[in-house]
Amino acid sequence: MNMKIVKMDETPIAETPHKVDVRKLYDNEHAQAVHIKLEAGESLKKHITPVDVFFYVLEGVGIVEIGDEKKEVTKDQLIDSPARIPHCWYNESDETLRFLVVKVPRPTEDTRIL
Repeated sequence: MNMKIVKMDETPIAETPHKVDVRKLYDNEHAQAVHIKLEAGESLKKHITPVDVFFYVLEGVGIVEIGDEKKEVTKDQLIDSPARIPHCWYNESDETLRFLVVKVPRPTEDTRIL
């Protein structure tokens, strides 16, 4: 076995409809982990993920919207987002917002932009 180490800043930015810095750090048959960076004023488009997701805030302050709830979240908070519930992220601060998205199990269907 060879230990695999992935450096976020060496991982290419993925082409997504969100047009922000999205980098897939981990992807196997069981799970997926994605790093997202939103600069001041950036946001994700509202979308539905076909599997359960959790978000872990690495840096900054953001607004997360899941279903009809909207909350401010900060560094070192974990947010649970059930499958098939519309969700979205907004960075309304003047600072960078970074969070990790973990999808379990690995999706077999595409995320749907609303």
